[in-house]
Order: sequence, then C-alpha cells, then structure tokens
Amino acid sequence: MDIIQTLTDELKLKREQVEKTVALIDEGNTIPFIARYRKEETGSLDDTVLRNLEDRLNYLRNIEKRKEEVRNLINEQGKLTDEIAAAIERAVTITEVDDIYRPFRPHRKTRASVAREKGLEPLAELILRQDDRYEPSLAVQAQAYVNEELGVSSAEEALAGACDIIAEQISDDAGFRKVIRKSTFDTGFLNTKNTKDEDSVYSQYYDYSEKIGKIPAHRILAINRGEKEEFLKVTITVEKGIILNYLCGEMIRNPKSEAVRYIEAAILDGYDRLIAPSIEREIRNDLFDAASEGAIRLFADNLKHLLMQAPLKGKTVLGFDPGYINGCKTAVVDKTGKVLATAVVYPTTKSKPRIEEATRVIKAMIEKHHVDVVAIGNGTASRESEQFIADTLKQVNYDCKYVIVSEAGASVYSASKLAAEEFPEFDVMQRSAVSIARRLQDPLAELVKIDPKSIGVGQYQHDMKPARLDGALEGVVEDCVNAVGVDVNTASYSLLSYISGINTTCAKNIVKYREENGEFPTRDAIRKVPRVGAKAFEQCAGFLRVPQSKEILDRTGVHPESYEAAHKLLGMFGYTEEDVSHGGLKELSAQVKERGLENVCTECGVGAPTLFDMISELEKPGRDVRDSLPLPELRADVMSMEDLKPDMILNGTVRNVIDFGAFVDIGVHQDGLVHISEISDRFIRHPSEVLSVGDRVKVRVLGVDLKKKRISLSMKNVK
Repeated sequence: MDIIQTLTDELKLKREQVEKTVALIDEGNTIPFIARYRKEETGSLDDTVLRNLEDRLNYLRNIEKRKEEVRNLINEQGKLTDEIAAAIERAVTITEVDDIYRPFRPHRKTRASVAREKGLEPLAELILRQDDRYEPSLAVQAQAYVNEELGVSSAEEALAGACDIIAEQISDDAGFRKVIRKSTFDTGFLNTKNTKDEDSVYSQYYDYSEKIGKIPAHRILAINRGEKEEFLKVTITVEKGIILNYLCGEMIRNPKSEAVRYIEAAILDGYDRLIAPSIEREIRNDLFDAASEGAIRLFADNLKHLLMQAPLKGKTVLGFDPGYINGCKTAVVDKTGKVLATAVVYPTTKSKPRIEEATRVIKAMIEKHHVDVVAIGNGTASRESEQFIADTLKQVNYDCKYVIVSEAGASVYSASKLAAEEFPEFDVMQRSAVSIARRLQDPLAELVKIDPKSIGVGQYQHDMKPARLDGALEGVVEDCVNAVGVDVNTASYSLLSYISGINTTCAKNIVKYREENGEFPTRDAIRKVPRVGAKAFEQCAGFLRVPQSKEILDRTGVHPESYEAAHKLLGMFGYTEEDVSHGGLKELSAQVKERGLENVCTECGVGAPTLFDMISELEKPGRDVRDSLPLPELRADVMSMEDLKPDMILNGTVRNVIDFGAFVDIGVHQDGLVHISEISDRFIRHPSEVLSVGDRVKVRVLGVDLKKKRISLSMKNVK
C-alpha cells in the first residue's frame, strides 16, 4: 500500500503536502507546532486536518504492520503462495487482513479440529470433489472411517464430521465473509426487544427494528447501553435464503453429484453456527466503532468551543457553589485569579435568620472587594441560590451582575491532587467555589485542570474506548491552549503541560524553576530549565509568552527562529520595538502590499504564511484569539420553569450539541432541548452544521413538562 497516496486521495490533498507533513510528524514535531510554524511545508493545513492525517497515518501503518505479521505467520507454516501474498497486499482494512489469516491461525478446539483428529479430512476432500458418480457410494466409503478408538462409531458420524470440516472451510473463506458481511450490512435489520417489563429510558426500543445501514449513531450508542444495562436484547436478521443461495452457487459445481446434499448441509451449518454469529459480532463492533468516532468528533468539537469561550478579563468574581445541608461555599477571586476571601452561607434553608445572615455576608463581600460578577454553579440548589443572589444584588449600591456557570467537573477538580496542591488550606467545597469563579474569568486555564470527560459536553462518553477518547480530547485541549498561548510566568503546570513539546514533568520543572529563581526575563531563559532541550524549546517557545521581557517579540506568537526576519521587517519600514509596544503598526499590512509581498518575503527570508502571521502578531502584540468572541451573558433577573409559556421568545446559550439536537440554557436552571427538526427551516444532517457550544441563540418555547423537568424549544419562527 502506498500510504502517502492513500492519504492524498482520502484527504483530498496534494501529495507534496502529505509527504512533507508525514516527514515533520516522523521528526517528532507536534501538531500545534506544525500547524503554526511549518505552514510553508504543509500548505497551511490547520490543526484539525493535521490531526485527521496523523490518526489515519497511524491506522494505515498499523494495517501494514499487521500485513507483515500475517505474511510472516503464514510463511512460517510454509503456506504463503503468490495468490495469498497478493490478497494480503490488496487488503485495505485490518478486518480483511484477519479474514485472510483466518484459515491459517491456530484454532482452538472446534468440531472441525476434532473431526480432523479423527482422520476425517480425506472424507471431506472426497465430498468436495463432487464426482458425477461415487463407486461405491459416499455412505459406503464412509464406512472405512469408522474407528471406535478414535470415536467414530458409524458412517453417519464420519460423514457428519466431514461436513464439520467443510463448514469451517466455508466459514474461513475470506471472499465469502467479505460478500456476506456486505450483504448483511446492506440488507439486514437490527432488532431490539425488552428483557424487563419495567419502564425505562430505553422504552422506545422495547420492540424496535431498523435497517442496519440507516441507524443513526446516537441510536446505536443508546441501544448498546440498553443492552449493557440488561434492558434490551439485540439481534441482527437478514434474508438468509439469499446468502445460502450465494454460498451454494459458489460451492456446488456439480448439482447432480451425490455429494451435494452433504455440501448443502455443511453450508447451512457453517452459516448458522459459524458465519452468522461472527458476522453479527463484527457488524455490531463496526457500528459501535463508527458511532463512537462520530460521538468523539462531536465531543471534541463541543469541547473546543467550550474551551475557547471568551474570558471575562479584568473582573473581580465571587464564585458561588450552591448547596443545601452543608451550605453554599463562596470565594472572591480578584482580577488575577487570587483568592481574596471565602465564606459559607446558608440561604437555601427555611431559616429566616440564616437567610438574613447570608444576605449580610454576601453583600459585605461584594461591597468590600468591589465584586463585578457573581458566578453561580448550576448544580444542586442552583435555582434557590440564583433567586437569593438576584434578591441580594438589589441591595448592593453599585452595578453587580450574576451569571450561571456550568460546574460540570468542578467537584472532580476539587477533590483532585492538583486542587490540594493549589489550595491546601481550603476544603473541597471551597476549592469548588474558586474553580467556578476562575472558569468564568478564564475558561481555558481552569478547565484544563479537569478530565475532559467530566466537563459535560459529550454524549455516551463513558461507553467510548478510553484510549481513543482520551487521545482525541487531549488533542483538542492541546490545540486550544497553543492557539491562545500562555504566560510562562503565571501559568499553572497543568496549563503548561498542554503546550507543544512540554510534558507534565517538564511543566513542573518550569514552575519549580520559576519559584526558585524568580520570573523568566526572556524566552531564551526557558532553556535553563531541566529537561527543556533544543527540540523541546523549538516546539514550545512560540507558544510561551513573557510579557515582562525587554524583547518585544517574546510577548508575541512570533517564533524565536523568526526573530531575525521580524527585525528585518521592522527595519524595512522604519519601525522600532517601541512602535510595536504602543500599537503603532496599523499601516504595516498596507505597506507590505505596496512594496510587493514576494519582495518582502525574499528580503526577510521567510515564506508568505510566516510573513502574514508575523505581521498579525506585530500589529497586535499579546492579542488573545478569544477576544473577538461574545462574552458571557450577565443577568440581573431570574426566571423559573413555572414562568415559561408556549410561544414565549427567549435568548439562550448553547450548552451542548448532540446528534439529535442541542441543549440551550434559557436562564431557568433546566436546559431546554431544541430537537434537530426545530433548529432550521432548511434540511440539516446534523445540529453541528448550525450550532456550536457557546452560541447565543433566540428560541421559542414549544412545551414544558414540569413533572419530567423537560423543556422543548424551537429556533423556528422566532423573529
């Protein structure tokens, strides 16, 4: 297999792009580094395409590795022919390779292997000859194989054992399996029945059937979970007659032969006992794998939009972690993320004195520390807490708003080793309040401390293959962190560990060095950190910011390898570093255009993509790519589900996008569902075509089920 050409065709890229990208990956370069600083080589491929390419490259290389293993295994048996070798080479999936190896692999004890041990293989071969006439008959010739010592007591048993051998041969035939697998997938149905009489979330699948090739991914995952929880029994049905006719057509060469009835019996047994169950397992696994990949991609996309939400910069925030019995934990966090004060209040009780005390405490904290925003977690007692805060803010002498913040994963972080290291003096609940406040100030910096699977923007994530899911989500976090960049003098080691070229050990070394030696004065000083070698520095330097550095470029995304080119560019048009610092390069793009892009690239010794990135960084040094995104919607009012009426028009924020719709926060604690059919007037295949996590949308209330706490929304007719 020409892997480069396969990638070129599948990803619809130029062969040169693929060749250079693969070479960069093999040299140990990270995806963020390649995407940002090797655009000339890749043709400016973005991180999404590069990750897809890397994933597919690894898969194709695993196929080639498996091919080599199978070739060697068959060759060791002395059975590798040119035909088999060619079939292995043509295979495009690991399943196809394993099908070819199937007849040669060491078998566990089977009916066929037992029959071979009884010496019945020559009888099977005799049947497969399909002679016009057997003299004497097969039944008589089978008598010769009767052997009490070997466990063959009659001619009928001998013939049955021979049929077992034939059945296994049919089952092991790679060509047959390929055709049957495709036929089953194209024409078969997946059926589900309930195994319990009780009502459940799987009730819609208690008597359900759908064509295999038409089942949407979320339904496959739901059915699999229902089966796992023992609510459902799942089967696959197919028109068996078509498959049996196909096998008979392939196996029977002489319809008049006495052997036909034995071959037909072997075909029926081979299909029912061996092929059908095996193919069903394979198709079920393939369906799950495909559904999982779709769910992982959607999870990754949701996570990316969540992590890249605009930070609420320059605001003092009061984090409010709601609760009942143990009270509500609060923490005031200043503009830099430093904790100024903590408290425990009990506003969700029925005790009037406690409510009054809570009001005094919160009002005092807000006024003393000039709190701009109260961030309320959306968990238990959130509704009551929201009402309390809304009432309290009416008594505050200046403008302070509140916002509901998803606290998904906050408890996981609070109980983690990292949280204990950050806040050893706080208990678990206090840490949670700090986390809620900080994730409003900088969602990315705070959410990277939490296992992505705990953040709550996925679907059936606990059913996914852990290694595949973790790898995909870590890639998303890595891309987001590197897209934003981090201040090397303030970043936590958890944030630094996602920077290109820096692992957890290296990140901890950076923080330790910083604590022992003071702030890094320049990017180059990072080289002094243990474990930051030349390669690591090359990969990470461009993504680490040093705002205090005298070298202005240390504050930007310009890579040190391009500093010389950047200084040439500045000198070319008479600019100084002072001009960069004060934002005086607004005309640079026009000046470059006037001089001629090609000429400027030649004089600076860089390609056009690098030059464009350089200009962008110089024009806005220290810019945050998230600054152009809408800020969180701050509120001063409060609503409940009881306030909602059909046809009410509301503003909302998309919290999660799933296969069949999107969940939208409309300010009533319970998110509403916009079904895919209610998202757009035009046909859409998936909600992600229109919506992303964090989007502001206008919705219309369709219905409210107070008992089940469900809100149905529509994005149609909302003008």
